[in-house]
Amino acid sequence: MTRFVVNVHIVPRKGLLDPQGKAVADSLRTLGFAGVHDVHVGRHLVLDLEAADAAGAERTVREMCGRLLANPVTEDFEIAGIRPA
Repeated sequence: MTRFVVNVHIVPRKGLLDPQGKAVADSLRTLGFAGVHDVHVGRHLVLDLEAADAAGAERTVREMCGRLLANPVTEDFEIAGIRPA
């Protein structure tokens, strides 16, 4: 088994109300950043886990996201990177 570090981004699904993201976008525009059209506020997770290989680590993290880390009704997730620890 090899240890891997996996980065996961979890954000609200597009089209769903994201009050925190709207507040950040409005504040940025108020501060003069007129080019900001939309903001999604989510979570960034860094998981340190053991797996036989990178593909196994990805499968495990996808299962974790599907069962606990991300709400499949309201959130999307993206595995942003996998590297040996």
